[in-house]
Amino acid sequence: MIETPNLVDQHCHGVLRTELGLGTFEAGLGVAAGPAAPGTTFFDTQTGFAVRRWCPPLLGLEPHCPPARYLARRRELGVLETGRRLLRASGISTYLVDTGLPGDLTGPAEIAAAAGADAHEIVRLEPLAEQVADTSGTVDALLANLSEAVHGAAASAVAFTSVAGVRGGLVYASDPPGPGEVRGAAGRWLARRPAGGRLTDPVLLRHLLWIAVASGRPLQLQAGAEDPARLADFAASTSGLGTDLVLLHGYPYHRQAAQLTQAFPHVYADLGPVLARTGARAAALLAEILELAPFGKLLFSSGARGLPELHVVAASVFRGALDRVLGEWVGDGAWSRTDAQRVATMIAAGNARRVYGLA
Repeated sequence: MIETPNLVDQHCHGVLRTELGLGTFEAGLGVAAGPAAPGTTFFDTQTGFAVRRWCPPLLGLEPHCPPARYLARRRELGVLETGRRLLRASGISTYLVDTGLPGDLTGPAEIAAAAGADAHEIVRLEPLAEQVADTSGTVDALLANLSEAVHGAAASAVAFTSVAGVRGGLVYASDPPGPGEVRGAAGRWLARRPAGGRLTDPVLLRHLLWIAVASGRPLQLQAGAEDPARLADFAASTSGLGTDLVLLHGYPYHRQAAQLTQAFPHVYADLGPVLARTGARAAALLAEILELAPFGKLLFSSGARGLPELHVVAASVFRGALDRVLGEWVGDGAWSRTDAQRVATMIAAGNARRVYGLA
């Protein structure tokens, strides 16, 4: 058996502070954007089955108990005690928390207290820019304040992250936009932007990413449904500048993400919530990633949002998949047990500690 140390969750979100009914809980399973089809349930997914396998015993129930019974037990314990029990049993010792999503979600300090663990903030670039725009009345003020805000955030955050920047900016061009382009885009955004309007301009998004690169903090890029191979030009442009790029949630393009980690010294990939979402098939997916990516380039994360159950599932499925894959290779004589244990420790925590400068 391959032992994994306490994990570093290198990208996650806060958990909900409110009690959850069946519909809200199912929506939190994160397997689709909308509600389940009539007569169906999101519990009948790999994620739903994994929750029922790993979480009920932590709340004093038998594995695979019916969803209604599990949710009743959850309400009986209360949201705070449920979260505390689940997070403390996950085996995650450090959380890197993306604080840029809306909703009644806990911040890093609350997660740390509930989990009895360390927690650090990841700053999402687009909401930061939108906050700056709310208080900047001119183009000069917007651009100056934007640079100041990013570099100010870098003083305390362990990383930056972006999703809109990839889809809206880097798919068009990878190099920094020129000063004239930036001023023109800033003027148009300020003139047309309603109060609280979102940043979607591709020039400004690209400008924002390059400010983050200049900060020296690792930059997490969420490709979403995009093929991460489209980030190859940006990876080439940022090579040698001292900023690591971490590709998030690459499934079903996990092979392409793995290839980028092979091609560029500063590019890493996280395993993300895809292992939890593939459940019983997680070992096969992990083996595919390990075919291509250097082992020092992979990082565990849960990608969990809203439900503390997702932290538990991600950690449990990850450990099981890693043990199954590496254990098989050790059993076949392809790997030594010492090397397998070393690689497991790297992916579970060591690589993230190195990339983010964690103690």
